[in-house]
Amino acid sequence: MLAELRQKSQITIPKEIIVKLGLSEGDKLDIFEKDGTICILPVVVYPKKYLDELRVELDEIKAKIASGEQPVFDSADALFAKLETD
Repeated sequence: MLAELRQKSQITIPKEIIVKLGLSEGDKLDIFEKDGTICILPVVVYPKKYLDELRVELDEIKAKIASGEQPVFDSADALFAKLETD
């Protein structure tokens, strides 16, 4: 598909690509150059507060695993087997 570079360095992403990727107005796109190619990748931007809360939660889980309080499973099947017996 061809896109034309217009005034103010703007281009229109073809509708087929927008639909295929499920993009909508306001979505964020990372645009960068790599080996002479222009790359455009959809990205998700999370608020810093959300990431900080997630980091705290992960630290708590790691501490529970280290103390043995949180069981660790070798596979999803092992997890489901344990859930079925509880």
